[in-house]
Amino acid sequence: MSVAESEGHKRLRIAVLNRHFSPTGGGAERYSIALVEQLAQRHEIHVFAQHIHHQWPGVTYHRIAAGLSKPRWINQLWFATATWWATRRGFDMVHSHENTWHGQVQTVHVLPVKYNLFQGRKGWHLALRWVKVLTSPRLLAYLGLERARFAPQPHRCIVVTSGSLMRQMASTYPVTANALALVTPGVGTTAMRTTPAQQLTARQQLGLPEAGRSIVFVGNDYRKKGLETLLKALPQLPDDLWLAVVGNAAHIPDFQAQAKALGVERRVFFLGALHDVGTAYEAADCLAHPTLEDTFAMVVLEAMAHGLPVVVSSECYCGISGLLTHGVNALMVDQPRDVATLSAALLRVFQEPLLYKTLSDAALAFASAYQWPSIALQQESIYFSCTVDRGQ
Repeated sequence: MSVAESEGHKRLRIAVLNRHFSPTGGGAERYSIALVEQLAQRHEIHVFAQHIHHQWPGVTYHRIAAGLSKPRWINQLWFATATWWATRRGFDMVHSHENTWHGQVQTVHVLPVKYNLFQGRKGWHLALRWVKVLTSPRLLAYLGLERARFAPQPHRCIVVTSGSLMRQMASTYPVTANALALVTPGVGTTAMRTTPAQQLTARQQLGLPEAGRSIVFVGNDYRKKGLETLLKALPQLPDDLWLAVVGNAAHIPDFQAQAKALGVERRVFFLGALHDVGTAYEAADCLAHPTLEDTFAMVVLEAMAHGLPVVVSSECYCGISGLLTHGVNALMVDQPRDVATLSAALLRVFQEPLLYKTLSDAALAFASAYQWPSIALQQESIYFSCTVDRGQ
């Protein structure tokens, strides 16, 4: 008898849809992977993806062909169609992390396409935007998929990862209001401060300087996550402060050139994508995340679980900030493009020992409340709610 059945619940056969099922893919991918790992002991999990770099006991993987990876909108249509065909029968639950029209549970990780295209536009600005949409097969495809994804359907739940995203979803697609549910990301390890010995070992493993104080930046889209502003702030910080950058290696050449132009190239270390980002957190003394757009920002929560003080954009730009308190468990910057504000916040972290300890202690306490085992149970309850609604 399975764990789920022993607790009075049916063991479900669940299909999980995510094009890139890899821990190096980004926050959305790590979110999906964490739920799969937590629920695999309780349910029969099948992952449908085009790129799979993950193995877990009890999980069955189904690779979807990626022959037309570009243009992306055609690949998105292909993935939606292929996964619909593969999961149209034989599953108790289909959980999509992608822009697809099928799946009883839809987890939204990014702002809706409709929101990005039309939010705040009026008059001729709105008319011009419609002209752009109507003459773009790409935009029409994305909007069409999204409209079908969020159309009212019995027994469908639309999961969002933050309160700010829930409000944006409800305003953009009012028909989703009664179907929305909040399941935040979590952390998989017990919140614990890194010891000096662990920090030294991590720096040696990553080839980073053993001396000095370190800021870590984690993000695959360097521009959207605010690395340009962070590089500009670095010259205003003490010389013993250096920056470790984790994320998509494709962006490294452009930002290496920026660091050189600013005269800080010897203080910036590009690590590329890491299979285990935890080592980068262990090597650091602080996380800087001046993001321009994040519906949650798992990297902030992960850094806090290592006891790192975090400097992060306000809730207007970053979903997790709606759960944080400025000066208590984080320092928030209202304008992430403001170099002076960002550098001043980082200076406070490193020049005020009492503030550093306060932020570090509060970060650990905050992260302790967001553990993947309990969050996975929230997701599981949504599965059971959907199956009860369908009479299963």
